[in-house]
Amino acid sequence: MPDTELLSLQTDHLRILQQRYQQALEAEGYDALLISSGAAPLRYGDDQAWHFQGYGPFLHWTGLTGQEHSWLLIRPGERPVLWLYQPVDFWHATPELPGEPWQESMEIQASERTEAPALGDIGKKEGVGKLAVIGDPACLSGVGGDHNPPALLAALDETRVHKTRYEVACLARANSIALDGHRAAREAFLAGGSEFEVNLAYQRATGQREADAPYHSIIGINEHAGTLHYQYYGSDAPKPPRSLLIDAGVRFRGYCSDITRTTAGPSDPRFAALIHGLDQIQQRLCSMVAPGVEYIDIHRKAHQGIAALLSASDLVTGLDDEAMITEGVTRAFFPHGVGHLLGVQVHDVAGKPTPPPADAPFLRLTRTLEPGMVVTIEPGLYFIPSLLEPLLAGPVAKHLNQPLITELQGCGGIRIEDNVVVTDTGFRNLTRPDGA
Repeated sequence: MPDTELLSLQTDHLRILQQRYQQALEAEGYDALLISSGAAPLRYGDDQAWHFQGYGPFLHWTGLTGQEHSWLLIRPGERPVLWLYQPVDFWHATPELPGEPWQESMEIQASERTEAPALGDIGKKEGVGKLAVIGDPACLSGVGGDHNPPALLAALDETRVHKTRYEVACLARANSIALDGHRAAREAFLAGGSEFEVNLAYQRATGQREADAPYHSIIGINEHAGTLHYQYYGSDAPKPPRSLLIDAGVRFRGYCSDITRTTAGPSDPRFAALIHGLDQIQQRLCSMVAPGVEYIDIHRKAHQGIAALLSASDLVTGLDDEAMITEGVTRAFFPHGVGHLLGVQVHDVAGKPTPPPADAPFLRLTRTLEPGMVVTIEPGLYFIPSLLEPLLAGPVAKHLNQPLITELQGCGGIRIEDNVVVTDTGFRNLTRPDGA
């Protein structure tokens, strides 16, 4: 999509947000809303701050990640007012705001203050009326108005559930860039690279610093792929290289991609066959995405697919698929939920209006799918000793192929994840735009 079209969509996006926020404010009895961008706190006992990426509602409006100490005022029927923190500073560079059409939709002011702006001279002489203020409580000290009112926060979370065309375009671009990184990561692994070298290849291909990524990349080679959120990068390449699991995304104008791919080493055809089998399951799950579908049904269908794969690969014998599910066998191999909402946060808000069911305690999305939602679909199959050992010591042990499980534990596990939009009639896979 040309940038001119994207920028035009952003103007439409702001118009839609103005309508959604007006409805939320009126429903909760507020005349105005002040949003803090937030700021990175200093590490305890240190003069260094944590890396900062921004508060979700501020990003929803502006897409300006890394913009600390800034404020956005929203009032029904009025242009938003954006105060950008732009100090005169010879220690650090001040972020520059490139000229774009969306800025005509707002009144933008520069500020050298970290504190909230004075609102008495904004708009009507009597001030802004009943004010709500939202953001990190550490940044709201001394600011008037109601701080983080729960009912309003819940209503604002709802404004992020259904993505605008602009948001979908940004998510698609974030996927496109991340896919370049995933291809480079795979090539680095197959060339004998370490986890650290795979990470460098990913960053080089995406042109994104790791600190600016939407989350810390998960890069696990061999048994490390069996730790769901493996957080280290080994500098020594394991020999032989049996598997690579990389879960990594990109931010584009504040919006996140969240993609996982698994690659088998050249000497592990059985593991490669499992990857192929899970990929087929994952694509069938993606094809279930449509308006009116209960997301929990996709999760349960994933367990049915995992059961079939365990049987077809001889990892489990003598148990039918339903018994594997009811006896907890599939949960030992696939312990997490099948996905979540995606947006300016990787695990976007408002995904669980009701708690997850007992058979899916880690599921992050319990909604009925509706057009405009963007979800991840990420089934997995892992060989995690702490989860499999109770099965191997219990009554179902006779049905588990322990020698094969032991062999494959050195490969860690498999996860395959795509980002999928719910359309009016079905789905659009942002991660596989060509269907591959």
